[in-house]
Amino acid sequence: MHDFRKIPLGCAILLWTLLYVDSTRADAPDPALGSVRIADTASAKRGFTALTTRSFTPANFPAGSLQTVWKLWTKSKPGDPVGAARERFGLSEAPYPNNGMPMGLRSGSFGFGISGISLDCMVCHGGSILGKPFLGLGNANLDLQALFEELPGAGTRRLRTPYQFSRARGTNEAGATAVFLLGFRDADLGVHLTRSDLKPVDTLCEDVPAWWLLKKKATMYATGEGDARSVRSIMQFSMSPLHGKAWFEKEESTFRDILNYLYTIEAPKYPFPVNPDLAKQGEKVFRQNCAKCHGTYGNTPAYPNKIIPQEEVQTDSHRLKGFPEAFGKKYTESWFTREREGWFADGYQGRVNHGYQAPPLDGIWASAPYLHNGSVPTLGHLLDSKTRPIRFTRSFRTEESEYDKERVGWKVRPVGPLATPTDPHEARKIYDTGEIGRGNGGHTYGDSLSDAERLSLLEYLKTL
Repeated sequence: MHDFRKIPLGCAILLWTLLYVDSTRADAPDPALGSVRIADTASAKRGFTALTTRSFTPANFPAGSLQTVWKLWTKSKPGDPVGAARERFGLSEAPYPNNGMPMGLRSGSFGFGISGISLDCMVCHGGSILGKPFLGLGNANLDLQALFEELPGAGTRRLRTPYQFSRARGTNEAGATAVFLLGFRDADLGVHLTRSDLKPVDTLCEDVPAWWLLKKKATMYATGEGDARSVRSIMQFSMSPLHGKAWFEKEESTFRDILNYLYTIEAPKYPFPVNPDLAKQGEKVFRQNCAKCHGTYGNTPAYPNKIIPQEEVQTDSHRLKGFPEAFGKKYTESWFTREREGWFADGYQGRVNHGYQAPPLDGIWASAPYLHNGSVPTLGHLLDSKTRPIRFTRSFRTEESEYDKERVGWKVRPVGPLATPTDPHEARKIYDTGEIGRGNGGHTYGDSLSDAERLSLLEYLKTL
């Protein structure tokens, strides 16, 4: 064994630096792995205030457009125009003061003193469960495509989007947005008037994960290619052409506060009666079949943060191929990954994985539909793959009457192969698992269970 006391002081400092920095790199285990991050309370409080009172993008839509957009789909003015727009676009009422606007929209400015309506993070990360809005729940009702086509024209016309913002209601094309926006930037976030075509892919059909899971994870996104400690990675969608590098540097501390707030969000508890004896049996089934990937819960929780190879889990592989090589190279060389200072501390680099992250299951009862593309409407369908519907739709309402307590998820009805409406807004309400990026295969681990085991496992999952 080496006697480190005999190493020259300068070499010892260099060795210590190498060892220390390597232990904190993005490709090293997260210090929080297997535990829950403890947020800075003061920072989290500032983060909540910033998240619910500020806009981090310039205005996207004209002021008053929520009051007039109904003209595009009906001749009769609704009694509540804002409520009609909220229902059409799949938005929830804001559970915080928001000037009468739905969660996900807020008062903003186009600049030069011209007011308008801005998007905020909750357009995708503000959902509703059992009729109640919940900040941090993925919005499984959102029709983002309709929002961007219809609201800018304020009821006078529909606009054509540069790529598809969503193809199936409740999912979005966030990956394509990140690729598209980075095309206007250089490595130091300087803005170009002409866009580099980084080949955005808008067929990924991404389901929005719950924010409350982030406190347990070492990585973020469905494939785990981002580091959950990274502040800059959650700033990507603020790449408005009006925001230069100085804006990002100024607001980085604000987004650090927001990230701290995200670590404080707790999953909602299942509000209906649970059979404790059946759930206890289900816990045994879970520990034998699920815990090695999804972790353990209760008094001694642990989460392994596993990326499951696609050839093993066999879920739809399109998301894995959705980020072009040119984008990965440009992102890795950009300001977003140069987050930490010091020797060898080159930031939180993105990583390329060849599988999907098995997420924590806290609050899983509330986060239907399931799989990374939202292709499975209930946990019952997830645990018995032969029962999964091929083409289906639902009401896209969230009241208790729309919740399937038996299967745990959303009530759906099958749709025949010839029943696709010509209206794109109505067509997006149909989830077709035969379309690219929307396959509902894989994750067949529950198929080997007996009906009794599946029933008990469902009961246990309600308790997480």
